[in-house]
Amino acid sequence: MSENQSRRITDLGTLKAFGHPLRMKLYRALFVARTATASQLAESVGEAVSLVSYHLRKLAGHGLIEEAEQQGEDGRERWWQVSSRGLSFRDEDFSDAPEKVAAHVAVGRISFEQRGDLYRRYLEDPESWPPQWRSASFSSEYLPRLTADELARLSREMDELIKKYDEIGRAADEAGETEGRENVAVHVYGFPFRT
Repeated sequence: MSENQSRRITDLGTLKAFGHPLRMKLYRALFVARTATASQLAESVGEAVSLVSYHLRKLAGHGLIEEAEQQGEDGRERWWQVSSRGLSFRDEDFSDAPEKVAAHVAVGRISFEQRGDLYRRYLEDPESWPPQWRSASFSSEYLPRLTADELARLSREMDELIKKYDEIGRAADEAGETEGRENVAVHVYGFPFRT
């Protein structure tokens, strides 16, 4: 990855480009793989290589992914990587026009559905994971009473903590210490509600 920071998306065109369900799956698959070809990603998401190539070019056109260094012997294959350590979409960047609000809500819904699908797959096949992984996984709900400032601070602190563990994993990967490591999804939502 070329950047160590998350990219904040603030323009409607990029939000809409990302907001396609297959593009969101491809972005996630590429983020996990670190680098991959269209063929590898097509296998990962179960789609045709030509369709995946098209959507990769759309993501690249908005700077969400970029070409990676060539891997392997086949110089015809194009390798891709994400262009930042993640993406963020903030309500305040898309609240000034109905079309922006609708696009932001749509991306949020698709993200939520795809995250739910990941967790559902884990729940539906727990026996495919060894006991230590089943024991280490968690699902929690907390219902604190906070101010908006406290919620924002909680978000920043959780982000810092998760980034710390992400760095540990990346350093181990770079050192070739992959034994016992798996991809882990951590989904956290913090939002106000009324009963």
